[in-house]
Amino acid sequence: MNDSPGWATPGSPSDDRRPEGDRPAAPPTAPPAANGKWSAAQPPPGQWSSPAEGRTPPEAPAPRQQTGWGSYDSGPQQQPGTPYGAPYAHPGGWGGPPAAAKPGVIPLRPLGLGEILDGAVSTLRGHWRPVLSISLVVAALSQIALLFVQRATMGSAVITTDRTPSAEETSKLLGDTALLYGAEYYLEILGLFLVTALLAPVVSHAVLGRSSTLPATLRTVRPLAPRLAGLIALLLLGALAAAVLPVLPGILAGSAGLAVLGVPVSMVLLAWFYVTFVLAAPALVLERGSVTASLKRSAKLVRGSWWRIFGISLLTWLLRGITSGIIVMPFAAVALFLTPGGFGSLLDGSAEMGWSFLIITAIGSVVAATVTLPMQTGVTTLLYVDQRIRREALDLELARAAGQDGGGPVTGG
Repeated sequence: MNDSPGWATPGSPSDDRRPEGDRPAAPPTAPPAANGKWSAAQPPPGQWSSPAEGRTPPEAPAPRQQTGWGSYDSGPQQQPGTPYGAPYAHPGGWGGPPAAAKPGVIPLRPLGLGEILDGAVSTLRGHWRPVLSISLVVAALSQIALLFVQRATMGSAVITTDRTPSAEETSKLLGDTALLYGAEYYLEILGLFLVTALLAPVVSHAVLGRSSTLPATLRTVRPLAPRLAGLIALLLLGALAAAVLPVLPGILAGSAGLAVLGVPVSMVLLAWFYVTFVLAAPALVLERGSVTASLKRSAKLVRGSWWRIFGISLLTWLLRGITSGIIVMPFAAVALFLTPGGFGSLLDGSAEMGWSFLIITAIGSVVAATVTLPMQTGVTTLLYVDQRIRREALDLELARAAGQDGGGPVTGG
């Protein structure tokens, strides 16, 4: 429960289910500021309340609320996904999508795939200073850590094809490969969760058509740093358990075949774990709840929409991978050209991966991650917004917060 002023909580006038004549007079509410900014009675931007457990929209009209980011109890003439005061028309109906306010990067109604992707790209384009600054720092730190893992596993090894490797060499190669790809995967997951959390306030401002700065974003996230660190640690431990537990019997038994059989199970568990808790980071930052509350919140929002969120996330991963490959390719070509022996050494199997090769390709990876990380994290935060719009009529509160209360469709951002 959030005790911030101006937010609907159980027992407040907006939650009263008694008939109109039996209700006590509602206390006066502070009107929204004329300049469209937050009134003095409102929490700072970037904080979204979590609706009380078990609340459902009442059938009787609810009194007007102050401008805020919490959930709203809609009346019989208002349905989720429509602008305030407009009759509801299902997006898939004959009339097409309903007219909706669009103060920022997305229309305030249930979103389609194209709108989510376009909103993520528009956020990057319109708020590039804080977005690229945060993603650059995270990408550089992740790549530096991965660089040392690459050097430890690949540094002085020479790949040859003139003889059959021994069992010991094969075992070492498999172990180094598993270590390298494991480090790459978990550093990637760490970067995704961290950038998603840090950029959630930026995306929330972009939804409302408001500007963002790096200092303001960091001030919003700084009080949540301990909880954010705890959340990321739990998510990494959960992902590690999902990957290791299915193959652990084979490892303990010394059976490579049994371990290989556990790999598909690991992949399924990793996919389930990632999708189920993918909305935890934006939930923690925007609702400012606890670590466990954010995990439960994500699971609740994903429930019933798992396959949709999985499909959108997978498509975004693929688009991001293709874009990253295009960006990294010139750096890899330059690195290979500077490698002793050049391209010919790759063809004859004598290529040596030294520091020059690793550093140049790492620079390319940092550039690619800086550009593509915000797209993935922006999609995640917009999925959080979309799920709340579909289930909790968050679009009504967003319209009020953007100064679109009853004003009809407005484009912008």
